Amino acid sequence: MTAVVFLTHLAIILLVGILCTIFSEKLKISNILLLIIAGMFIGTIRYRGELLVQFPQVFLTSIGILALVLIVFDSSSRFKLREFTSLSINALELTGYFLLLNVVFLSILVYKMFPTTSVFMALLFATLMSGTAPDAIVMMIGNTKNKVLELMEVESLVNTPVIVVFPFIMLDFLKSVEVEFIFSKFLEQIGPFLQQIVTGIGAGILIGIVVYKFMKRPYSETLSPLAMITFALFAYILAENLGGNGVLAVTTTGLFFGNVYLSHKLQLKVVAAFFANSLEILVFVLVGITIKIPLNYNFIFKSIILFVLYLILRYIAINISLRDLKLRLKEKLFMTFNVQKGIAVAVVAFTLKTLNIGGIDVILHLTLLFMLYSIILSTFVIRFSDYFIKKSSK
Repeated sequence: MTAVVFLTHLAIILLVGILCTIFSEKLKISNILLLIIAGMFIGTIRYRGELLVQFPQVFLTSIGILALVLIVFDSSSRFKLREFTSLSINALELTGYFLLLNVVFLSILVYKMFPTTSVFMALLFATLMSGTAPDAIVMMIGNTKNKVLELMEVESLVNTPVIVVFPFIMLDFLKSVEVEFIFSKFLEQIGPFLQQIVTGIGAGILIGIVVYKFMKRPYSETLSPLAMITFALFAYILAENLGGNGVLAVTTTGLFFGNVYLSHKLQLKVVAAFFANSLEILVFVLVGITIKIPLNYNFIFKSIILFVLYLILRYIAINISLRDLKLRLKEKLFMTFNVQKGIAVAVVAFTLKTLNIGGIDVILHLTLLFMLYSIILSTFVIRFSDYFIKKSSK
């Protein structure tokens, strides 16, 4: 593949992504749905017997890691330890219960309904599906104020680092044990596994201190934002080279950055968010291109049943964790149906695809289908949001 052809494919994807985003704004729907569908369509186009749009594996892997680093850093830096409110506690409880129910029940359902998956892959999927992204939903509703909407926003902020970090921690552990489970071998690998976590956190703290020292210097509009992104990427690289968890290192650096005082922090966060958002179009379209949904009616039917059971688990988690808020049934249903998956889930899925992990295909197919189901359901519910919740202007 020549450089001109490579750049042409990239330009086509970005152009299609921009058009999808503009079109979604006209229709007042989430652009994620159109971006993924566009990617799925592009991924089926063939020319002279070959796929029209193809990219080298190294490029896809690099884009996945870069997007992962920026998304993790951006989301973790928004987590403020000093700004904990009662709403934050409620969001933490909801995140915890939803994650627990998914890990216990959703993983079992996946393992039973799709026997080709392993226990670890089922757990990975259950963890990944615990993430929500209602920010797009809130944007679609407009400038309104409601306790439920605020709670969903905080929940998204809380659960994003969790659903991004946990899958990669699980994969690190999976790599350290034999495919055939042996208890003695399992015990032997606990030490190296904990060492990976400690090394990742240590690398993140080290880079966080460097960031703090560097950012205390006079602010530079050109160098400071670039340095921040470079440090986030370097935290991942350092941890991985030392045998630690790179995603955990970036999370630690982001938490460090978000909770210490730095001048011009707001400007730096805006820049980080800009770079993260700039990769969204590319990632969503590439997810549609690279992850192929099997045209198997039995598989799709099972996935729909699984999604319905998943919504039931969501409703149970809401009832348990938010019982003190005395929410109305309609509000609980609104939160239950709005489990839209966003860029964090897409980036993790895309990154897992580029890593060529054995036995991951079924999980990736389910992830893409759940993304589509959740976006379609959320879009439908938003059309009737006045029925579910009471809104007031901000």
